[in-house]
Amino acid sequence: MRTLLIALPLLCLPALAHALDIPPVDYPTLPATAADANGFVPRGWRIEQRLDGDLNTDRRADLVLVLRQQDPRNVLEHDGMGISPLDSNPRLLAIAWARPDGSYALAAQNHQLIPRHEYPNLSDVFEDGAGGVSIVRGTLQVGLYAFSNAGSWATGSTRFTFRWQHDAFALIGYDNDTMMRNSGQTESVSINYSTAKIRRASGSIETDGEQVGWEKLASTQRWTLDSIGDGAAFNPLP
Repeated sequence: MRTLLIALPLLCLPALAHALDIPPVDYPTLPATAADANGFVPRGWRIEQRLDGDLNTDRRADLVLVLRQQDPRNVLEHDGMGISPLDSNPRLLAIAWARPDGSYALAAQNHQLIPRHEYPNLSDVFEDGAGGVSIVRGTLQVGLYAFSNAGSWATGSTRFTFRWQHDAFALIGYDNDTMMRNSGQTESVSINYSTAKIRRASGSIETDGEQVGWEKLASTQRWTLDSIGDGAAFNPLP
């Protein structure tokens, strides 16, 4: 449901947002192997979300972790507009293969796809609304949510679907839905990278029907978990 922002990233609002002085972070390198999930958790971090499921078709339950730093210096009090205190502690996505002996081997770690919560007038893209990770039919899905209490009428969500192929977590699906809270207009874009097709739909919350159109994905660019960067700023259709 992406009305006026269809060609723009999910959260293209920094210029409208009240910026805070966010402390820098040195992201840890996770161990290559661990006996259990806790073995991947660095000091000063915690497991925010855990999933178990087969992601590489070997019939063993692999491990997906969303880790979040717990540094009180990243929790910021302020007297401006929006959320206070603001918890800007970053997240780290980790995926590990299950091994026959019950231990795990790290397959990927990423701290960019799920961006930090840095702007008080924007929602936490992961914690609120449709945010979160899931395993669906052997794919990894990461959802981000967008809501602004000032600066924009747009609200919506984006879902990334990854499949392990060619030794990487390849983006095979991108789905974005946006609604304009002032007009009720809705718009969505769905990209299937396996078929190279784009589905666009537009409508209104006041009516049941929507206009749907299909087109061929012109770009040959293929994305992976590591090449997308900031998921909230990602624009698959420049």
